[in-house]
Amino acid sequence: MATLRADRIFHALADATRRDIVVQTMREEHSVSALARCYPMSFAAVQKHVAVLERAELVTKRRHGREQLVRGKVETVREASDLLEALEAMWRSRIDRFGEVLAEQFASTDPTAPADPTRGAS
Repeated sequence: MATLRADRIFHALADATRRDIVVQTMREEHSVSALARCYPMSFAAVQKHVAVLERAELVTKRRHGREQLVRGKVETVREASDLLEALEAMWRSRIDRFGEVLAEQFASTDPTAPADPTRGAS
């Protein structure tokens, strides 16, 4: 995922209202008017939240008569999830390696530690 795209997605998801809009619109399509009734803010404020989500490609909008209908995009949410999983895997690997380094350091400085049978026994 390109950095600018990831920045847009995670910026959009950083706001609780926008996350809630994504969840609602993943369940079913909603008009912007219906979404606006769910939050203690103006219609214009909800429109701005939807615009941020649309720029991040977390939702799509389509016209149906006078209404704009909003639907969540599961593909983009999956991309964000995949990126988070990759970051988690990287950090888990680093933590595992850190543990190995500490164990090696401890074993080399602790004279009471049992000898490692895989090390240089010939």
